[in-house]
Amino acid sequence: MSLTVIPIKADRKNGEFILFDEICKSLDRNDLSLQDGDVLVISSKFVSQSQGRVLDTKSIMTSRDSQKISEKFRVGPKLSEAIIRESDKIFGGISGFVLASSDQVLAPNAGIDKSNTGGSKLILYPNKPYLVAEQIKRKFFLILSIHVGVIIVDSRLMPSRVGTIGITIGCAGIEPVTDIRGQKDLDGNYLKVTFQATSDNLASIANHKMGEGSESQPFAIVRNSAAKLTNRQIQHDEMTISHEQCVYIRGFKKR
Repeated sequence: MSLTVIPIKADRKNGEFILFDEICKSLDRNDLSLQDGDVLVISSKFVSQSQGRVLDTKSIMTSRDSQKISEKFRVGPKLSEAIIRESDKIFGGISGFVLASSDQVLAPNAGIDKSNTGGSKLILYPNKPYLVAEQIKRKFFLILSIHVGVIIVDSRLMPSRVGTIGITIGCAGIEPVTDIRGQKDLDGNYLKVTFQATSDNLASIANHKMGEGSESQPFAIVRNSAAKLTNRQIQHDEMTISHEQCVYIRGFKKR
């Protein structure tokens, strides 16, 4: 059976809400149900909104460091302050964007989003996205007795490419990476370093269907993905590598 992606419409939300309840309501409204083996993909921004991870810029007090970043990269001082607070490390940037790492994920402006907020608020990354995914996966098993994978997806620019793709910032229920080292290529050569980013691939496929604009489709079901299901709890560092191992960061450091 071929892989299928089913985007799911949901009501626009203001303020905190119970994420699992909203997923179930959206499935019912769209006359959809999850099946054993499905992968449910959820927008990271929707998760953040459910947690109240929306920051009103009027409440942000700037610092000397944020003023420096604001002047250097031409980013508003309040956004600069939020980037500092949300970042593991700041690498640099260009006019309008600060390149930073948040939870070991490299992202412009530490993944902070201003879209669909009226311009005065900032949507931050969700708290503990891997735990959120695990809790949702467990609830579907306890309530419906089905095993599903859960992916929390965010849009991301890729180096030297036009447009965004989807990446995983949290997942549960599926093996996120497939190690294919030791397998042979078409010429019979053994693969020495290759891993397949299973969860990121599914995140990007779903993100394409969920849309980036006014679609109001914060969820998608990926069916017949052939992803390997698992009951073990996925750790946040399984899909990231250190900055010292990243070919992009290492390459820029040597310039």
